[in-house]
Amino acid sequence: MPPERFVGRESEIATAFDQIYSRSNLAIWGGPGVGKSSFLEYLASPQVWYEQGLDPSQAVIVCLNCLSIFPFRPSAFWREVLSLMKEELEGDAGSKIDELLGQAEVTKDNLRQVVRQIGRQNKFLVLLLDDYDAVVRPHDEYTEADIEEFLSECRSLAYHSQEGKYISVIVASLRRLNDLGPRLTPNKSPWYNHYLFQPLKPFTNEEIEVLLGGIPMTPTLKEAIRDIAGGNPALLQNAGLILYSQQQIPDPETFTREFVARTEQFFQQTWELCNEVEQTVLMLVALSGLKSRLQNLRYDIGDIDIIFSQRDREITDLEKWGVIRSTTEDSSKTTFCFASSIMEWWVINKIENSNEKKLQQWQKVFVNMMTHKQAEQVTTVISNLWEHRDKLGYIVKWMSPGNF
Repeated sequence: MPPERFVGRESEIATAFDQIYSRSNLAIWGGPGVGKSSFLEYLASPQVWYEQGLDPSQAVIVCLNCLSIFPFRPSAFWREVLSLMKEELEGDAGSKIDELLGQAEVTKDNLRQVVRQIGRQNKFLVLLLDDYDAVVRPHDEYTEADIEEFLSECRSLAYHSQEGKYISVIVASLRRLNDLGPRLTPNKSPWYNHYLFQPLKPFTNEEIEVLLGGIPMTPTLKEAIRDIAGGNPALLQNAGLILYSQQQIPDPETFTREFVARTEQFFQQTWELCNEVEQTVLMLVALSGLKSRLQNLRYDIGDIDIIFSQRDREITDLEKWGVIRSTTEDSSKTTFCFASSIMEWWVINKIENSNEKKLQQWQKVFVNMMTHKQAEQVTTVISNLWEHRDKLGYIVKWMSPGNF
Protein backbone atom coordinates (compact mmCIF):
# COMPACT_ATOMS: atom_id res chain seq x y z
CA MET A 1 0.00 0.00 0.00
CA PRO A 2 1.47 3.42 -0.94
CA PRO A 3 2.13 5.56 2.16
CA GLU A 4 -0.27 8.25 0.95
CA ARG A 5 -3.15 5.75 1.12
CA PHE A 6 -2.36 4.70 4.67
CA VAL A 7 -5.05 5.84 7.12
CA GLY A 8 -4.86 6.56 10.83
CA ARG A 9 -2.61 4.89 13.43
CA GLU A 10 -0.87 8.17 14.32
CA SER A 11 -0.23 7.15 17.92
CA GLU A 12 1.00 3.67 16.99
CA ILE A 13 3.30 5.08 14.30
CA ALA A 14 4.80 7.56 16.76
CA THR A 15 5.39 4.72 19.22
CA ALA A 16 7.06 2.58 16.56
CA PHE A 17 9.45 5.32 15.49
CA ASP A 18 10.25 6.13 19.11
CA GLN A 19 11.34 2.52 19.50
CA ILE A 20 13.34 2.61 16.28
CA TYR A 21 15.02 5.87 17.26
CA SER A 22 16.08 4.45 20.63
CA ARG A 23 17.07 1.07 19.08
CA SER A 24 14.41 -0.64 21.15
CA ASN A 25 11.88 -3.30 20.22
CA LEU A 26 8.14 -3.35 19.64
CA ALA A 27 5.57 -6.14 19.46
CA ILE A 28 2.30 -5.26 17.74
CA TRP A 29 -0.62 -7.65 17.78
CA GLY A 30 -4.18 -7.76 16.53
CA GLY A 31 -6.82 -9.85 14.81
CA PRO A 32 -7.21 -10.84 11.17
CA GLY A 33 -7.47 -7.92 8.76
CA VAL A 34 -6.62 -5.27 11.34
CA GLY A 35 -3.66 -4.03 9.27
CA LYS A 36 -0.52 -5.50 10.83
CA SER A 37 1.20 -6.17 7.50
CA SER A 38 0.26 -2.75 6.14
CA PHE A 39 1.61 -1.17 9.31
CA LEU A 40 5.01 -2.87 8.87
CA GLU A 41 5.11 -1.91 5.18
CA TYR A 42 4.41 1.68 6.17
CA LEU A 43 7.31 1.67 8.64
CA ALA A 44 9.62 0.46 5.87
CA SER A 45 8.83 3.38 3.54
CA PRO A 46 11.73 5.85 3.08
CA GLN A 47 9.16 8.60 2.49
CA VAL A 48 7.66 7.95 5.92
CA TRP A 49 11.11 8.06 7.54
CA TYR A 50 11.73 11.50 6.07
CA GLU A 51 8.34 12.64 7.35
CA GLN A 52 9.38 11.45 10.81
CA GLY A 53 12.59 13.47 10.60
CA LEU A 54 14.80 10.39 10.22
CA ASP A 55 17.33 9.47 7.55
CA PRO A 56 16.45 6.06 6.03
CA SER A 57 19.93 5.75 4.51
CA GLN A 58 21.28 5.15 8.02
CA ALA A 59 19.10 2.06 8.42
CA VAL A 60 19.23 -1.36 6.84
CA ILE A 61 15.52 -2.17 6.75
CA VAL A 62 14.59 -5.83 6.41
CA CYS A 63 10.98 -6.96 6.06
CA LEU A 64 10.38 -10.67 6.52
CA ASN A 65 7.18 -12.68 6.78
CA CYS A 66 8.00 -15.60 9.06
CA LEU A 67 5.40 -17.76 7.31
CA SER A 68 7.60 -17.66 4.20
CA ILE A 69 10.06 -19.95 6.00
CA PHE A 70 8.23 -23.24 5.88
CA PRO A 71 8.77 -25.38 7.76
CA PHE A 72 10.28 -22.86 10.14
CA ARG A 73 13.87 -23.53 11.20
CA PRO A 74 16.22 -21.09 12.96
CA SER A 75 19.06 -21.58 10.48
CA ALA A 76 16.72 -20.82 7.57
CA PHE A 77 15.53 -17.70 9.42
CA TRP A 78 19.04 -16.33 10.01
CA ARG A 79 19.98 -17.16 6.43
CA GLU A 80 16.96 -15.30 5.05
CA VAL A 81 17.66 -12.25 7.21
CA LEU A 82 21.25 -12.12 5.94
CA SER A 83 20.10 -12.59 2.33
CA LEU A 84 17.68 -9.68 2.62
CA MET A 85 20.36 -7.53 4.27
CA LYS A 86 22.73 -8.26 1.37
CA GLU A 87 20.22 -6.68 -1.02
CA GLU A 88 20.61 -3.43 0.94
CA LEU A 89 24.38 -3.53 1.45
CA GLU A 90 27.48 -3.14 -0.70
CA GLY A 91 31.21 -3.23 -0.08
CA ASP A 92 32.76 -5.11 2.80
CA ALA A 93 29.48 -5.85 4.55
CA GLY A 94 28.00 -7.37 1.39
CA SER A 95 31.13 -9.46 0.84
CA LYS A 96 31.01 -10.68 4.44
CA ILE A 97 27.42 -11.81 3.96
CA ASP A 98 28.39 -13.72 0.80
CA GLU A 99 31.04 -15.53 2.83
CA LEU A 100 28.60 -16.39 5.63
CA LEU A 101 25.87 -17.56 3.26
CA GLY A 102 28.32 -20.05 1.82
CA GLN A 103 28.35 -21.94 5.11
CA ALA A 104 26.23 -25.03 5.60
CA GLU A 105 24.67 -23.62 8.79
CA VAL A 106 23.88 -19.97 9.49
CA THR A 107 23.44 -18.83 13.09
CA LYS A 108 22.55 -15.74 15.05
CA ASP A 109 26.28 -15.21 15.70
CA ASN A 110 26.74 -14.77 11.95
CA LEU A 111 24.13 -12.02 12.00
CA ARG A 112 25.91 -10.43 14.96
CA GLN A 113 29.10 -10.22 12.88
CA VAL A 114 27.33 -8.33 10.12
CA VAL A 115 25.46 -6.05 12.53
CA ARG A 116 28.74 -5.22 14.24
CA GLN A 117 30.19 -4.34 10.84
CA ILE A 118 27.32 -2.04 9.81
CA GLY A 119 27.47 -0.45 13.26
CA ARG A 120 31.02 0.66 12.50
CA GLN A 121 29.59 2.36 9.40
CA ASN A 122 27.11 4.28 11.59
CA LYS A 123 24.22 2.20 10.32
CA PHE A 124 21.74 0.03 12.17
CA LEU A 125 19.39 -2.85 11.40
CA VAL A 126 15.61 -2.49 11.52
CA LEU A 127 14.07 -5.94 11.47
CA LEU A 128 10.34 -5.97 10.65
CA LEU A 129 8.96 -9.48 11.23
CA ASP A 130 5.39 -10.27 10.18
CA ASP A 131 3.38 -13.34 11.29
CA TYR A 132 5.75 -13.90 14.17
CA ASP A 133 3.34 -16.55 15.46
CA ALA A 134 5.09 -18.95 13.04
CA VAL A 135 8.25 -19.05 15.14
CA VAL A 136 6.48 -20.60 18.13
CA ARG A 137 4.76 -23.48 16.29
CA PRO A 138 6.60 -26.77 16.78
CA HIS A 139 6.92 -29.47 14.14
CA ASP A 140 8.94 -32.66 13.69
CA GLU A 141 12.18 -30.78 12.98
CA TYR A 142 11.51 -27.90 15.37
CA THR A 143 10.75 -29.01 18.90
CA GLU A 144 9.64 -27.08 21.97
CA ALA A 145 13.27 -27.07 23.10
CA ASP A 146 14.32 -25.63 19.73
CA ILE A 147 11.69 -22.89 20.10
CA GLU A 148 13.00 -21.94 23.54
CA GLU A 149 16.55 -21.81 22.25
CA PHE A 150 15.61 -19.68 19.23
CA LEU A 151 13.60 -17.19 21.29
CA SER A 152 16.44 -16.99 23.79
CA GLU A 153 18.84 -16.22 20.94
CA CYS A 154 16.56 -13.47 19.65
CA ARG A 155 16.37 -11.91 23.08
CA SER A 156 20.12 -12.14 23.56
CA LEU A 157 20.78 -10.56 20.16
CA ALA A 158 18.41 -7.64 20.63
CA TYR A 159 18.81 -7.04 24.34
CA HIS A 160 21.98 -8.44 25.87
CA SER A 161 24.61 -8.34 23.14
CA GLN A 162 26.83 -5.36 22.34
CA GLU A 163 25.31 -5.41 18.86
CA GLY A 164 21.88 -4.70 20.35
CA LYS A 165 22.60 -0.97 20.14
CA TYR A 166 22.56 -1.35 16.36
CA ILE A 167 19.28 -3.27 16.16
CA SER A 168 15.59 -2.44 16.43
CA VAL A 169 13.12 -5.30 16.05
CA ILE A 170 9.40 -4.89 15.41
CA VAL A 171 7.29 -8.05 15.29
CA ALA A 172 3.63 -8.53 14.42
CA SER A 173 1.46 -11.39 15.65
CA LEU A 174 -2.18 -12.35 16.06
CA ARG A 175 -1.89 -12.49 19.85
CA ARG A 176 0.26 -11.00 22.57
CA LEU A 177 3.68 -12.60 22.73
CA ASN A 178 3.10 -13.61 26.35
CA ASP A 179 0.16 -15.71 25.13
CA LEU A 180 2.40 -17.50 22.64
CA GLY A 181 5.46 -19.67 22.90
CA PRO A 182 7.02 -21.46 25.86
CA ARG A 183 5.33 -21.19 29.22
CA LEU A 184 7.21 -19.39 31.94
CA THR A 185 8.90 -21.23 34.79
CA PRO A 186 10.31 -19.73 38.01
CA ASN A 187 13.90 -20.27 36.89
CA LYS A 188 13.54 -18.46 33.53
CA SER A 189 13.11 -14.84 32.59
CA PRO A 190 10.26 -13.99 30.19
CA TRP A 191 11.57 -14.40 26.66
CA TYR A 192 9.43 -11.48 25.48
CA ASN A 193 10.20 -8.85 28.12
CA HIS A 194 12.47 -6.80 25.84
CA TYR A 195 9.45 -5.74 23.75
CA LEU A 196 7.06 -2.88 24.24
CA PHE A 197 3.57 -4.24 23.50
CA GLN A 198 1.19 -2.32 21.25
CA PRO A 199 -2.21 -3.65 20.13
CA LEU A 200 -3.56 -2.64 16.74
CA LYS A 201 -7.26 -2.09 17.24
CA PRO A 202 -10.10 -1.69 14.72
CA PHE A 203 -10.53 1.73 13.15
CA THR A 204 -12.29 4.45 15.10
CA ASN A 205 -15.31 6.23 13.61
CA GLU A 206 -13.04 9.11 12.63
CA GLU A 207 -10.64 6.78 10.80
CA ILE A 208 -13.57 5.11 9.04
CA GLU A 209 -14.76 8.53 7.87
CA VAL A 210 -11.31 9.30 6.45
CA LEU A 211 -11.10 5.94 4.68
CA LEU A 212 -14.57 6.18 3.15
CA GLY A 213 -14.72 9.96 2.86
CA GLY A 214 -13.79 10.20 -0.80
CA ILE A 215 -16.16 7.49 -2.00
CA PRO A 216 -19.62 8.60 -3.18
CA MET A 217 -22.41 6.76 -1.39
CA THR A 218 -25.80 7.33 0.16
CA PRO A 219 -26.16 7.71 3.95
CA THR A 220 -28.06 4.40 3.99
CA LEU A 221 -25.22 2.60 2.23
CA LYS A 222 -22.62 4.15 4.54
CA GLU A 223 -24.57 2.90 7.54
CA ALA A 224 -24.79 -0.55 5.94
CA ILE A 225 -21.00 -0.62 5.51
CA ARG A 226 -20.48 0.30 9.15
CA ASP A 227 -22.91 -2.45 10.15
CA ILE A 228 -21.31 -5.24 8.13
CA ALA A 229 -17.64 -4.23 8.38
CA GLY A 230 -17.42 -2.76 11.86
CA GLY A 231 -14.04 -1.04 12.12
CA ASN A 232 -12.02 -3.81 10.48
CA PRO A 233 -9.63 -2.19 7.95
CA ALA A 234 -9.56 -5.19 5.59
CA LEU A 235 -13.36 -5.36 5.43
CA LEU A 236 -13.62 -1.60 4.95
CA GLN A 237 -11.05 -1.72 2.14
CA ASN A 238 -13.04 -4.48 0.45
CA ALA A 239 -16.11 -2.29 0.70
CA GLY A 240 -14.21 0.57 -0.93
CA LEU A 241 -12.95 -1.64 -3.75
CA ILE A 242 -16.49 -2.79 -4.52
CA LEU A 243 -17.74 0.78 -4.66
CA TYR A 244 -14.85 1.90 -6.87
CA SER A 245 -15.61 -0.92 -9.31
CA GLN A 246 -19.28 0.02 -9.67
CA GLN A 247 -20.54 2.21 -12.49
CA GLN A 248 -23.14 3.66 -10.16
CA ILE A 249 -23.84 3.70 -6.43
CA PRO A 250 -25.35 0.27 -5.64
CA ASP A 251 -28.31 -0.25 -3.36
CA PRO A 252 -27.43 -1.75 0.06
CA GLU A 253 -28.80 -5.19 -0.82
CA THR A 254 -26.77 -5.57 -4.02
CA PHE A 255 -23.68 -4.17 -2.34
CA THR A 256 -23.92 -6.46 0.68
CA ARG A 257 -24.35 -9.62 -1.35
CA GLU A 258 -21.20 -8.84 -3.32
CA PHE A 259 -19.41 -7.93 -0.11
CA VAL A 260 -20.17 -11.32 1.43
CA ALA A 261 -19.07 -13.12 -1.73
CA ARG A 262 -15.68 -11.39 -1.45
CA THR A 263 -15.13 -11.66 2.28
CA GLU A 264 -16.76 -14.88 3.51
CA GLN A 265 -13.35 -16.48 3.99
CA PHE A 266 -12.48 -13.68 6.43
CA PHE A 267 -15.25 -14.73 8.82
CA GLN A 268 -14.28 -18.38 8.48
CA GLN A 269 -10.67 -17.49 9.28
CA THR A 270 -11.68 -15.40 12.29
CA TRP A 271 -13.68 -18.29 13.70
CA GLU A 272 -10.88 -20.82 13.13
CA LEU A 273 -8.27 -18.58 14.73
CA CYS A 274 -10.33 -18.33 17.91
CA ASN A 275 -9.67 -20.95 20.56
CA GLU A 276 -12.49 -23.12 21.94
CA VAL A 277 -13.31 -20.76 24.80
CA GLU A 278 -13.44 -17.74 22.46
CA GLN A 279 -15.66 -19.65 20.04
CA THR A 280 -17.99 -20.46 22.93
CA VAL A 281 -18.09 -16.79 23.95
CA LEU A 282 -19.07 -15.89 20.38
CA MET A 283 -21.84 -18.50 20.42
CA LEU A 284 -23.15 -17.13 23.72
CA VAL A 285 -23.15 -13.58 22.35
CA ALA A 286 -25.06 -14.83 19.29
CA LEU A 287 -27.52 -16.84 21.39
CA SER A 288 -28.16 -13.89 23.70
CA GLY A 289 -28.93 -11.76 20.64
CA LEU A 290 -31.40 -14.34 19.33
CA LYS A 291 -33.38 -14.41 22.54
CA SER A 292 -35.33 -11.23 21.77
CA ARG A 293 -36.13 -12.47 18.26
CA LEU A 294 -37.54 -15.87 19.24
CA GLN A 295 -40.37 -14.79 21.48
CA ASN A 296 -42.47 -17.93 21.15
CA LEU A 297 -39.68 -20.46 21.67
CA ARG A 298 -38.68 -21.76 25.10
CA TYR A 299 -35.36 -20.02 25.46
CA ASP A 300 -33.36 -19.83 28.67
CA ILE A 301 -29.58 -19.58 28.52
CA GLY A 302 -29.32 -18.68 32.19
CA ASP A 303 -27.48 -15.73 33.67
CA ILE A 304 -25.12 -15.11 30.80
CA ASP A 305 -23.70 -12.01 32.50
CA ILE A 306 -22.05 -14.23 35.11
CA ILE A 307 -20.42 -16.32 32.40
CA PHE A 308 -19.14 -13.21 30.65
CA SER A 309 -17.81 -11.75 33.91
CA GLN A 310 -15.70 -14.88 34.37
CA ARG A 311 -14.24 -14.64 30.87
CA ASP A 312 -12.87 -11.14 30.97
CA ARG A 313 -9.59 -12.08 29.25
CA GLU A 314 -11.26 -13.72 26.24
CA ILE A 315 -13.82 -10.93 25.92
CA THR A 316 -11.09 -8.28 26.07
CA ASP A 317 -9.13 -10.05 23.33
CA LEU A 318 -12.21 -10.42 21.13
CA GLU A 319 -12.96 -6.73 21.61
CA LYS A 320 -9.40 -5.76 20.68
CA TRP A 321 -9.64 -8.04 17.66
CA GLY A 322 -12.77 -6.10 16.73
CA VAL A 323 -15.02 -9.17 16.67
CA ILE A 324 -17.36 -8.00 19.44
CA ARG A 325 -18.00 -4.71 21.19
CA SER A 326 -19.49 -3.80 24.54
CA THR A 327 -22.06 -1.21 25.50
CA THR A 328 -22.82 -0.05 29.01
CA GLU A 329 -26.50 0.64 29.55
CA ASP A 330 -26.02 1.88 33.10
CA SER A 331 -23.35 1.74 35.76
CA SER A 332 -23.86 -1.98 36.38
CA LYS A 333 -25.04 -3.49 33.08
CA THR A 334 -22.68 -4.27 30.20
CA THR A 335 -23.94 -6.04 27.09
CA PHE A 336 -22.01 -7.48 24.17
CA CYS A 337 -22.80 -7.60 20.48
CA PHE A 338 -20.95 -8.36 17.25
CA ALA A 339 -19.01 -5.58 15.59
CA SER A 340 -20.06 -7.00 12.22
CA SER A 341 -23.63 -8.16 11.62
CA ILE A 342 -22.27 -10.65 9.08
CA MET A 343 -20.08 -12.27 11.74
CA GLU A 344 -23.18 -12.66 13.91
CA TRP A 345 -25.07 -14.17 10.97
CA TRP A 346 -22.09 -16.49 10.33
CA VAL A 347 -21.96 -17.76 13.94
CA ILE A 348 -25.72 -18.39 14.03
CA ASN A 349 -25.39 -20.35 10.80
CA LYS A 350 -22.59 -22.32 12.47
CA ILE A 351 -24.91 -23.24 15.35
CA GLU A 352 -27.82 -24.04 13.07
CA ASN A 353 -25.77 -26.35 10.85
CA SER A 354 -23.99 -28.20 13.65
CA ASN A 355 -24.91 -31.75 14.75
CA GLU A 356 -25.06 -33.92 17.84
CA LYS A 357 -21.39 -34.89 17.59
CA LYS A 358 -20.37 -31.24 17.47
CA LEU A 359 -22.67 -30.41 20.37
CA GLN A 360 -20.98 -33.09 22.48
CA GLN A 361 -17.63 -31.46 21.74
CA TRP A 362 -19.01 -28.09 22.74
CA GLN A 363 -20.43 -29.52 25.95
CA LYS A 364 -16.94 -30.45 27.13
CA VAL A 365 -15.98 -26.79 26.81
CA PHE A 366 -19.25 -25.62 28.40
CA VAL A 367 -18.66 -27.56 31.63
CA ASN A 368 -15.21 -26.01 32.00
CA MET A 369 -16.55 -22.49 31.51
CA MET A 370 -19.76 -22.49 33.54
CA THR A 371 -21.78 -24.37 36.11
CA HIS A 372 -23.39 -27.67 35.15
CA LYS A 373 -26.80 -26.01 35.29
CA GLN A 374 -25.70 -23.25 32.91
CA ALA A 375 -24.09 -25.80 30.59
CA GLU A 376 -27.34 -27.78 30.51
CA GLN A 377 -29.33 -24.62 29.78
CA VAL A 378 -27.12 -23.68 26.84
CA THR A 379 -27.17 -27.24 25.50
CA THR A 380 -30.97 -27.32 25.78
CA VAL A 381 -31.30 -24.03 23.92
CA ILE A 382 -29.15 -25.30 21.04
CA SER A 383 -31.17 -28.53 20.88
CA ASN A 384 -34.43 -26.55 20.88
CA LEU A 385 -33.12 -24.38 18.06
CA TRP A 386 -32.48 -27.48 16.00
CA GLU A 387 -36.01 -28.68 16.65
CA HIS A 388 -37.36 -25.34 15.44
CA ARG A 389 -35.02 -24.84 12.52
CA ASP A 390 -37.86 -23.29 10.57
CA LYS A 391 -37.96 -20.36 13.01
CA LEU A 392 -34.21 -20.12 13.26
CA GLY A 393 -33.93 -20.30 9.48
CA TYR A 394 -36.28 -17.33 9.25
CA ILE A 395 -34.14 -15.36 11.69
CA VAL A 396 -30.94 -16.19 9.83
CA LYS A 397 -32.58 -15.20 6.57
CA TRP A 398 -33.79 -11.96 8.12
CA MET A 399 -30.28 -11.23 9.38
CA SER A 400 -28.60 -12.28 6.17
CA PRO A 401 -26.85 -9.83 3.87
CA GLY A 402 -29.16 -7.71 1.79
CA ASN A 403 -31.77 -7.20 4.50
CA PHE A 404 -31.03 -3.61 5.47
